[in-house]
Amino acid sequence: MNAQDALRLQQLEDYQAARVCISHYMRLCDSLDTLETVQAIGELFSEGACWEGLGEPYATRLGRHFGRAAIASMMAGYVRQPAHFAMNAHFLCSEALWHDADGVLRGRWLMLQTSAFTAGGAHLNAAEINVMFVRETGAMVMRHFTTRNLFSRPVDHWHAADVLPVPDKK
Repeated sequence: MNAQDALRLQQLEDYQAARVCISHYMRLCDSLDTLETVQAIGELFSEGACWEGLGEPYATRLGRHFGRAAIASMMAGYVRQPAHFAMNAHFLCSEALWHDADGVLRGRWLMLQTSAFTAGGAHLNAAEINVMFVRETGAMVMRHFTTRNLFSRPVDHWHAADVLPVPDKK
């Protein structure tokens, strides 16, 4: 294998590792109910990482957090009894992954988040996610994570007790 092919293969492997990292992060955020989950989220970030909300209302409500410990501490604020989220689901789409001119791996996604809260109510959020990834001790982790609100609104509820419409069996 020549050097150009080896570079292309490494980039493809990096793209897949970045997909696994962000997917794991979103899955953990969907079940943010224990300090073990918070610790697992922290491990997806580099030691000197930055997590930040951009624009309003995210810059004010979510803030900017520097370092793995600060990011985990912010996430730990969601771990409560009773749980903050009765249901939480993140959906990622419109993925773009690329290496910039300096070779840094970057990713961008549109995210839809549906949440229901134990205290009552439900919410729909859409955001643009941008992430800079790095390899640290052999694993792909996030060095800089940003989320920018596109829209946010309350909804009545997500789950209805109505019968799921499926065709009758013949």
